[in-house]
Parts: sequence; C-alpha cells; structure tokens
Amino acid sequence: MLNSQRIFVEAIKRYCAERAIAVDVRSQGWLIVMQRGGRRHFAFGYDVGLNSAMAHRIANDKSATSEVLALCGVDCIPHTLFLNPRLNEYVEARGSWEAMLALLARHPGGIVVKPNEGTSGKSVFRVASKPALELAANRIFSANQSLAISPYAAIDDEVRVVLLDDDPAVVYRKERPCVTGDGKHSLLELALAALPPERRSAVFSGMAVDLDRSELDAIVPAGERRVLNWRHNLDSGAAPILLDKGETRETCVALAIKAAHAVGIRFASIDVVLVDGHWQILEINSGVMMESLSKHHPELVHAAYAAALDKVFA
Repeated sequence: MLNSQRIFVEAIKRYCAERAIAVDVRSQGWLIVMQRGGRRHFAFGYDVGLNSAMAHRIANDKSATSEVLALCGVDCIPHTLFLNPRLNEYVEARGSWEAMLALLARHPGGIVVKPNEGTSGKSVFRVASKPALELAANRIFSANQSLAISPYAAIDDEVRVVLLDDDPAVVYRKERPCVTGDGKHSLLELALAALPPERRSAVFSGMAVDLDRSELDAIVPAGERRVLNWRHNLDSGAAPILLDKGETRETCVALAIKAAHAVGIRFASIDVVLVDGHWQILEINSGVMMESLSKHHPELVHAAYAAALDKVFA
C-alpha cells in the first residue's frame, strides 16, 4: 500500500474537503499540510499534532514509557532498554549481552525481544534460549538503534483504547485466531479450514516463524483449543471486536486514562492486557495507526480522526 493510500491520509483529505480547509499531500503521503485562512497545520506520519514533543518521544520509546508508568504507579509490563553495540560510547563497558542473558535466566517462561521504537508489531520475537536471543538481537540491531526486552506474559485478553483527551474514541478487543482439535486433522489443516483467504497470509506468516514443521503437522487432540499466534496484532491476523459497554471496557478505559495522564499525552492508542486476572498497560502509541481497523470499521476510524482534527482546528 502506498503511503498516499493510507486511511490516515484519506481521513484528513475528507475532513478538509467537508470544511473548506486547503490540503496539500507531500512526501508521498507522509507529510500533510492543512491551511485555513492564515493558519497552517501539519500532520506527519500518523501524528495529527496534538501531542507535545516530550509526550510523543516518551510514548514512542517502550522502555521510557514503562519507566514513567512505573514511576507514576500505573501497572504496566516492564521493558528494559538495550542500545545497539554500534553505539559503544553510550554502552556500559561490560556490554549488554550479559544483562540480556540475566533477564533470560530470570524469566524461565521466556522473554519478548522487540525494537524499542515502532508500532507495527514487526520484528517481535518470543525467546526462550540463548541462541534464539542472539538471533533476535542481531536481527533487530541490524535495522534499529535499540531494542527492548520484556518478560513473556501469557496474555489472556488484549484491548486497545484510542484515547482523545480522556474520551475513548474507539475501544476494541484484539481476538486472536484459534482452532479446536478434532483428533483427526493437523494444526495446519485446521487453520486452513478455519481461516478465510484474506486472513491466511497474516496468520500463516506468524505461524511459520513460531512453529516448526512437526508442530504444524501434528494432529490436534479432540476438543483442545489452540491459538494460532501468540501475538495480538491485527497485522498478525487478530480480529477487532468492538467493546461498547461493560466492566472490561470501563476498566481498560480507566487504566488507559491513568497512563495518558502519566505520560502527558492527548491522542494515543493504548494497549491494555489481562495477565493472571490483572489488567496492565502493555504500551502506548503516539502515532494513532488504524489501517487494519479501517478494513472492518472505516467510518469509526474516520470519526476518530475527525474528532482529533476538530481539536486541532478548534
């Protein structure tokens, strides 16, 4: 998909057309210039310009976010920062490898290694061994200046809250694809039968990374439920299920608001996860990306961006 075809660009162009605001799409859709009268406003990437530079920088940094949230007493998944070895003048003399191994040893259930910055869910690895940790770190450092490590948590539920000045513009559960065994068919066969063609590519790409051929070909016992991807990202095949009312929605929104206040952010996507019966913050995204959600609920996405732009031009 071209940058200029993103739902973010389309939403801004529609908003401006309906309100007689001049709009100029530059840098292949990455920079958008809006002008009404003598006032000019910019949107960049997925940022409409409501957040302060400091809030944006903290939210875009997973380790900094977890540090700030912990400091403010907001329950969250901890993320530890490791700088690329190329930045050797900023790395402790003993290096980072020993500290990474110590985290792995401290969490026998495994750790999650990911780029410290970014929102797409790419290059996220679940690691349970020294060779796997080395491979994950090398892959991430080949394209990033830093990585973050968090303990692997068996997440029972994940909810995304798109928050605009304490108002939940969108709240949805990320429902991962799963199958139930029949004692006759393999995991791969069950997945092929259960998934519609448009979701197979996203789901199978994750399965190919996480599972070997023997696991894919193994017969799933009758009645046994298997989740096809441990990741909750929509780009990995999860489906968005809107939450309108109820205790889960209220709990997640309240926690998201606490997190937003801690960081000082106005417009953000905040991921809240349920682990061992306890809700906590996974991460905060300053750039509100809703490309995958727009395939299911385009008008809701347009409305969320319009509400944010109303704040900009108020």
